[in-house]
Amino acid sequence: MRKIVLSLLLTTVATAASANTAVTFGTNWLAQAEHGGFYQSVADGTYAACGLDVTIQPGGPQVNNRALMLAGKIDFNMGGNLLEEFSAVQEGIPVVAVAATFQKEPQVILTHPGVAKSFEDLKNLKLLIGDAGYASYYQWMIKAYGFTAEQREVYTFNPAPFIADEKSGMQGYLSSEPLMVEKEGGFKPDVWLLADAGYSTYSTLIETMADTVAKEPEVVKCFVDGSIKGWYNFLYGDNSAAKERIKKDNPDMTDEQIAFGIAQLKEKGIVDSGDALEKGIGVITDAHVKDFFDKMVAAGVVPADLDYKAAYTTEFVGAGVGLDLKK
Repeated sequence: MRKIVLSLLLTTVATAASANTAVTFGTNWLAQAEHGGFYQSVADGTYAACGLDVTIQPGGPQVNNRALMLAGKIDFNMGGNLLEEFSAVQEGIPVVAVAATFQKEPQVILTHPGVAKSFEDLKNLKLLIGDAGYASYYQWMIKAYGFTAEQREVYTFNPAPFIADEKSGMQGYLSSEPLMVEKEGGFKPDVWLLADAGYSTYSTLIETMADTVAKEPEVVKCFVDGSIKGWYNFLYGDNSAAKERIKKDNPDMTDEQIAFGIAQLKEKGIVDSGDALEKGIGVITDAHVKDFFDKMVAAGVVPADLDYKAAYTTEFVGAGVGLDLKK
């Protein structure tokens, strides 16, 4: 009798497992600490617990996961910041942000130690800024702080000119370039987070197609809730299995880089700050999006008549999911 019951139980478990909905999530770059919460929920079974069999498909220099999502090849994509969502609306592409993993954009400007005492002091320096940055956040810097086009020089993603010139600043990503400069330049740079100066976009958005939101809201909710819980567990719990998965997908990733990335995410409140402290990681609010939209309109980056509210939904976030996991 016991054998029969056990056999039925195993069959039931196997059937339930096989019934999980297969979902593919494309990231925006090679596996790294900034993707940790998603890897966490795959590793600890959080996605599976609500009915999803999630595969993470890393991005990279030759991979365009957003295009694959538009083509119906993957289900969810890791977006950049709100400007990408605004651009999609402008181009008539039905992409919708359903959660904001990062409450702050990790974009930074690095300077040599002690050269600047405030963000405004950066106006006295030559700034190495890439073309994408010049067309977006640098236009905001011009409008909000009085930076000039003349002080900007094109950044070629080579830190050597910055390291050699004390009177320069260089764009970077919070969890990457500061460590790179410290190792290659032999000094710890000062780091100026644009978000702390008022560049208020959300970042590392979870996005999907409007059709998915309309037809499969339960899948969207499961993926968003699972990702939120994953981020709490990755930041505040045992993240060893997730780190191993990250290194498996990106063999060039080191323990040092992952540890540095996690420390920066926590220290600067990239994931867990602002509205997220009370409403939960991933939260999107209308007021926050409007604030950023208005700044981009003032900077001439987006048109004032854009239907920016079509770029996102607050339906799946802000309910405090995962707050009990924070330690």
